[in-house]
Amino acid sequence: MEDHTFVIGQEFPDVKAFRNAIKEAAIAQHFELRIIKSDLIRYFAKCATEGCPWRIRAVKLPNAPTFAIRSLEGTHTCGKNAQNGHHQASVDWIVSFIEERLRDNINYKPKDILHDIHKQYGITIPYKQAWRAKERGLAAIYGSSEEGYCLLPSHCEQLKKTNPGSVAEVFTTSADNRFQRLFVSFYASIYGFLNGCLPIVSLGGIQLKSKYLGTLLAATSFDADGGLFPVAFGVVDTENDESWMWFLSELHKALEMNADTMPRLTFLSDGQKGIADVIRRKFPNSSQALCMHYLSESVGKEFKNSRLVHVLWKAANATTTLAFKDRMAEIEDISSEAAKWIQQFPPSRWALVHFVGTRYGQLSSNIEEFNRWILEARELPIIQVIEQIHRKLMAEFLARRMNSNSWYSVLAPSAEKRMIEAINHASKYQVLRSDEVEFEVLSAERSEIVNIGTHCCSCRDWQLYGIPCSHAVAALISCRKDVYAFTEKCFTVASYRETYAEEIHPIPEKIGWRKIGEGSDDDTQVVRPPKFRRPPGRPEKKRICVEDLNREKHTVHCSRCNQTGHYKTTCKAEMMNSIEQF
Repeated sequence: MEDHTFVIGQEFPDVKAFRNAIKEAAIAQHFELRIIKSDLIRYFAKCATEGCPWRIRAVKLPNAPTFAIRSLEGTHTCGKNAQNGHHQASVDWIVSFIEERLRDNINYKPKDILHDIHKQYGITIPYKQAWRAKERGLAAIYGSSEEGYCLLPSHCEQLKKTNPGSVAEVFTTSADNRFQRLFVSFYASIYGFLNGCLPIVSLGGIQLKSKYLGTLLAATSFDADGGLFPVAFGVVDTENDESWMWFLSELHKALEMNADTMPRLTFLSDGQKGIADVIRRKFPNSSQALCMHYLSESVGKEFKNSRLVHVLWKAANATTTLAFKDRMAEIEDISSEAAKWIQQFPPSRWALVHFVGTRYGQLSSNIEEFNRWILEARELPIIQVIEQIHRKLMAEFLARRMNSNSWYSVLAPSAEKRMIEAINHASKYQVLRSDEVEFEVLSAERSEIVNIGTHCCSCRDWQLYGIPCSHAVAALISCRKDVYAFTEKCFTVASYRETYAEEIHPIPEKIGWRKIGEGSDDDTQVVRPPKFRRPPGRPEKKRICVEDLNREKHTVHCSRCNQTGHYKTTCKAEMMNSIEQF
């Protein structure tokens, strides 16, 4: 049927298969159908073009669902339809065209649908039609957004049942039980964070693009090898100070339940005042740092200067106050406006050398990497977003656990590499011992003071990164100390393995789930979707031309009374004259 030709006697499995075939032929051959009769036992149609003799008739065979062509009259004399669209190219037909492509690629865009249909059939369909078809196709494959909210309580119930100790709670509005917030944290994630990760938490929000929109709030950390480690995530109907207060309160409760004492944490975020205030209230002993990725991106957008961004990163990475001042002076030379603009962000929030707290050299949050984890699921119902994160976590935990079994070093690979480089450089230094803990380390360029008792070096690398610098390594080797014993525990292979020690288990298929409220007269327990939903189609952009802004307003003039401010049709002069005469 690739050439879309028909012959008398040709059979089709059922009426649906025949209708699809005739519709496909009409679209491919660019002629419009005029259906005369169509039901479950017969189908009569002709070409819609006036004067074209083409006719087709098909009927159902007795005692079988098979449909067969009984007559086929004439050939097309109308030529190809020159119109852009096609009446048979309905949304349902587009859904059948894109279904397999959507299964392979969730981010199959409406503009790609338009391109592929035009390439294969030579017709142009409206953008909104392609958009509706994609939405309907996603709903057919993955379920509707409404069903996702309805199944949410059951999903959380199954998640906690198969992963004991996990937190999965749905919060709704008290009035009409509409979805408001969702918080999820697997026990394996909580345990791994408290027992093996760096004491750093990245915070950020990711915009969802499903029917009812919403924002995914995430708290992530770093494992011993610097890898992304999701600790907890949530979905809120609206991202604001109140939703961040709720999310961090839930995170605090989840950590507090599994820790004897709350660890001193460092939070990385984009510096929103609301987030900063909440952290101070919920985690009073923590430190707060500004994500350098966010800051450098903001500077780049504001001043459009790549060199400026490059120097800013150098300033952030500077390990001495002198080096930091030199970089800031360089920024001043490039742009005094930029230097003044950057002053609104205190260096104690973003510069490594001025930061008070434990940061281990991490300048940027890893929320963007977490965003890539769920990139394909952002347009899907909320259940699919959770399942995507769940599956990814299961796969990553297993892969990293298996991968670490082949590591025989003391430190995780990235930390071990840094240590080996320090050992290689240390062999070139001369070490002078002052007392039991203090040393002077001489190199060709300069000398540094090392104190192995307080884990300090005047170059500040040891304090800032948690791994002995080359000067510290030289001092430790000179007094026959184990350099690995002076490295922070969170960088060891043992900590890495502890991070992924707990397993994340799958949950049963949704067929076995119970919809809360199902089978009872009380439907108050059913979670309803939020009131606000994304309008259909692509958001329209109102463009204002410069000429329009400068154009003088048109003065309205009445042709009846020669006055301005109204038209003839709304003129009251004649009416007033009539009243006066009366």
